[in-house]
Amino acid sequence: MSTSGPDLVPAPRSAVVGGGRFVLGAATVLDAGPGTEGTARRLRAELGAATGLPLPPPGAGGDAGGGGEDGGVLRLRLDQQVAAELGPEGYRLSVTDAGVDLRGGAAPGVFWGAQTLRQLLGPDAYRRAPLPGRTWSLPHAVVEDAPRFGWRGFLLDVARHFTPKDGVLRWIDLLAAHKLNVLHLHLTDDQGWRLEIERFPRLTEVGAWRRRSRLGHRDSPLWDERPHGGFYTRDDVREIVAYAAERHITVVPEIDVPGHSQAAIASYPELGNTDIPGGTADTALEVWTDWGISPDVLAPTEAVLRFYEGVFEEVLELFPGEFVHIGGDECVKDQWRRSPTAQARIAELGLDGEDALQAWFVRHFDRWLAGRGRRLVGWDEILQGGTVADGTAEELRLSPGAMVSSWRGYAGGIAAARAGHDVVMCPKEHVYLDYRQDAGEDEPVPIGDPRTLRDVYHFEPVPPELAGTAAEKHVVGAQANLWTEVVEDQQRADYQAFPRLAAFAEAVWSPPGARDWAGFERRMTGAHYARLDALGVAYRPPSGPRPWQRRPGIPGRPSGGRWANL
Repeated sequence: MSTSGPDLVPAPRSAVVGGGRFVLGAATVLDAGPGTEGTARRLRAELGAATGLPLPPPGAGGDAGGGGEDGGVLRLRLDQQVAAELGPEGYRLSVTDAGVDLRGGAAPGVFWGAQTLRQLLGPDAYRRAPLPGRTWSLPHAVVEDAPRFGWRGFLLDVARHFTPKDGVLRWIDLLAAHKLNVLHLHLTDDQGWRLEIERFPRLTEVGAWRRRSRLGHRDSPLWDERPHGGFYTRDDVREIVAYAAERHITVVPEIDVPGHSQAAIASYPELGNTDIPGGTADTALEVWTDWGISPDVLAPTEAVLRFYEGVFEEVLELFPGEFVHIGGDECVKDQWRRSPTAQARIAELGLDGEDALQAWFVRHFDRWLAGRGRRLVGWDEILQGGTVADGTAEELRLSPGAMVSSWRGYAGGIAAARAGHDVVMCPKEHVYLDYRQDAGEDEPVPIGDPRTLRDVYHFEPVPPELAGTAAEKHVVGAQANLWTEVVEDQQRADYQAFPRLAAFAEAVWSPPGARDWAGFERRMTGAHYARLDALGVAYRPPSGPRPWQRRPGIPGRPSGGRWANL
């Protein structure tokens, strides 16, 4: 066997490829052991569609001998030794003349091994119907693999521009193909509320729709005058969550508080600071049509806390995962400074100012979620706060289970890890996929500094300040974020995400020693761009945007930080 690896993305821990091939045919059987039935269903559905092969179980059609003697066998098993050596997401894949033996440490490991199997079959294995004249074979190989991180995430902002349910299901399939296992849905913001809440119907009757949208960055004079909106029904969410779970992907919902809340306040004005001149008591607030950060934030009242407890009760019912994201970022405090109610709450609680009031707001839902067996996740601003009247910060500290999404560089994540909090690294300088991919003039609606494919490939989730320290264990993974202010449809989202999401997948899956930029470029050119073509992904070609991917006349703002550009 040769030690030169196949064109796999992300790169496995080890892969040895031989010269022979195992040929699949109509007589090939799929033998799924206990605990692997879900992966077997996916293989029959996806490979069956692409190849036209039935992949029956052993003994189907009256073959009492177990089948596969002539056509070979695809064997799926759970394996305690693999679990002990590679963990639950690890797998060993062996291809010989007799067929395929795929062993996972647990069901997720078998599933990720099946993604490798699909890649080894070639790009046409990603099509939805068989092409004429194709034969199907796998190279003799031994692949041993496991992920570097347990949280390999992707954020999809569906609040700024809505992604219909079928589009979300498509994203889940794309994540699975790249061995990513967390879909973070940014469901609420100033520009839209996307989740049906039964007890508060106006959140979607009003909050899910805006009358127009800015085209380009926020200083652009251009507008799309079409109303924009949409939301997911409760059954839509149940379908999304179940679809993701079949692919061993966790869906993490984000409900933003106390800032980024104008859509909610437009739906229920009493949620806002009604006691200030020009507040929601005096002005009919609408779902925001612009980009940036709205000054309208939630009032720090008991009524607002009870309202959002009701919202989160329904969120917990729909999303069974351990984590719930509450945002907690970019809360403009001007209204609280002018609000007698907010100032009275600060005095009542003995807080030292508005920053401490935000910390109190976040801490309330941290405790509330912890009391129900869930863990709060928030952007790195949740680490900020203040003190109470006695000069201590004890009452404002996060619970041990709270987790931080570090987006303003690494600093927040470093501080959180050193304080004992788990961290997901998603620094905007490295993994914000709304940022432009190149410095060239043809990049569509260029935002921020360039984040090239090579830049994303070299992203390192563990900063030097934590590497080799006891706090390193708290870096549970990383996440690439796609914000959609200037990403209005699937084609634009594909362009911004790919191929950079493939590079990110390798950064969070593959061990550092397996990562090689030249090798990655070779694997992309050798096979992975063709896989993306077969999947119908409108990625950015290495040579630059295709003519129809450009957006001439729609201004971006190619410089510096995120909100300075939007």
